[in-house]
Amino acid sequence: MRDVAVISFAQTPMRRRVEELNEVEMLMPAVHQVLAQVDMTIDDIGFTCSGSTDYLAGMAFSFVSTLDAVGPWPPIQESHVEMDGAWALYEAWVKLQIGEIDTALVYAYAKSSPGDLPMVLSRQLDPYTVGPLWPDSVSLAALQARALLDGGRWSEADFAEVAARNRRNALGNPNAQLAWDRSADDVLGEDYLVAPLRKSDCAPITDGAAAIVLAAGDVARSKVERPAWIRGIDHRIEPIHLGLRDLTVSESTRIAAEKAGVADGAVDVAEVHAPFSHQELILREAMAIGDATSVNPSGGALSANPMMTAGLVRIGEVASRISSGDAGRGVAHATSGPCLQQNLVCVLEGEN
Repeated sequence: MRDVAVISFAQTPMRRRVEELNEVEMLMPAVHQVLAQVDMTIDDIGFTCSGSTDYLAGMAFSFVSTLDAVGPWPPIQESHVEMDGAWALYEAWVKLQIGEIDTALVYAYAKSSPGDLPMVLSRQLDPYTVGPLWPDSVSLAALQARALLDGGRWSEADFAEVAARNRRNALGNPNAQLAWDRSADDVLGEDYLVAPLRKSDCAPITDGAAAIVLAAGDVARSKVERPAWIRGIDHRIEPIHLGLRDLTVSESTRIAAEKAGVADGAVDVAEVHAPFSHQELILREAMAIGDATSVNPSGGALSANPMMTAGLVRIGEVASRISSGDAGRGVAHATSGPCLQQNLVCVLEGEN
């Protein structure tokens, strides 16, 4: 395996609405910043890969407009995934493993504010049997949470503890959309949004963008003092039909974590992409992440959840803590689809 590392990460401030900018204008500061951090220009990049969704932009091949702005002209190679930027990073990592390139720029963006995001996400469901019912994403997550409660796995108080901790952690994140110092009891005092979930159990709707630069071997070592090396990365998917899955566990996350090598060493920090509080509990169990690990020190998706971007941010947040020396080994997780249908796990380390 070729050594590949995250050498730079940048993100925009996450906001409920970015009305004064279009997607390209919102993205470009992150792209400029991520390149400037390592004294690179687009000409130093061998491959670009982006993550976004046409459903949010409301037009086909909407990512082409960002290509014009980023400028990956030949001989730079380019690709795109219609999903979270974490999967764009996976594609770039594979490209680097092949050996044809030494550097890659990965970016992701989304403006969810113009539309009805919970209803837009219903288009991820089976188009014949479930999609026509238009079940929104919050209701499906509530169904999953109810299954956890009925099975005696966790309680609403456990959900509230997760929600309170993540928003409290976000107080130290200048890019967070939501951050406050409230107790779990305060969360439990809220009215239900969709029982058994309260508003604080749910990720906010967010406009934002993020970018990462990957580099291989000596190129990475020449650019930064402490690269965040990708030691393992894997992703798995489960059936689209909810009735074929046990919603109280995440088998795809468990397998991805095993293949990525999460259990091969101590985990100092973990960034878990959990858009709903109860999902963090499922994911931590699947990856066997215990209390000794700092989980979501950035505030996680509950503090800011830009669609098609939040998973890439999780990788960037872990990489940043490794590069700064605050962590030696970390795990980043990304999810896509209803009720944790598809999951990616990435293990990063600071030592080569």
